[in-house]
Formats: sequence, structure tokens, C-alpha cells
Amino acid sequence: MSSIREYAYIGDAVWELFVREENIKSELKSEMLHKKTTEHVNAKFQHDMLRVIEDKLTAEEQEIERRGRNLSVPTGRRKIQSDYRQATAFEALIGYWYIENKNRLEEFKEILKKYL
Repeated sequence: MSSIREYAYIGDAVWELFVREENIKSELKSEMLHKKTTEHVNAKFQHDMLRVIEDKLTAEEQEIERRGRNLSVPTGRRKIQSDYRQATAFEALIGYWYIENKNRLEEFKEILKKYL
């Protein structure tokens, strides 16, 4: 098992790639692709997506979420600490599924893609 920090780090990249792959399907122009991607790869949106899937998590996944939310991370210019913590929990889950259970990741991607 990887650390929560590693799960969140990988999850950040996996989520952005997933969003980009979904956006490419829309056949938007480059500048609109970037705009649409940044709308979905930010703390507020990821926090919202965590709310969408939260009631579908197993006990083990809830523990990953909790540990991700409690991870000590620099906040810098971020305005809303709670959004950032929830987004980190979301990224940790994505990374966890990517590393430990790709079938579960695909299951949640199907749920989440309708919000993109």
C-alpha cells in the first residue's frame, strides 16, 4: 500500500488526465479545452465530486478519504481550506483506486463523467 500523500499525488494526475480525455471527446477548440479542463481540475469542483460519490464508498475507502482530508498540505494562496482538504481526499481516492483497484476506478469514472 502506498502512502496517502502518494495516492493524492497520483490521483491528481489521473483525475486531470481523465478530465482531458473526456474533454477531447467534445471536439472543442484548444482555448476552450483548456478553459473547460480548468473548470473541472480545481479544489471546489473536486470537493463537489467527492460529495457525489461519498455515499458509495466502502469502509476502507472512507478511511482513505479521511486520511486524505487530514493530510498536512501547504495551502499557499488557496482561499478555502476546506475545499482544498476535500479535494485532497478526492485525489487520494482516485490515486488509491488507480494503484489498488482499477475496476473500482472505472466504476467511479462512469459515475463522474456526466458532471464534466
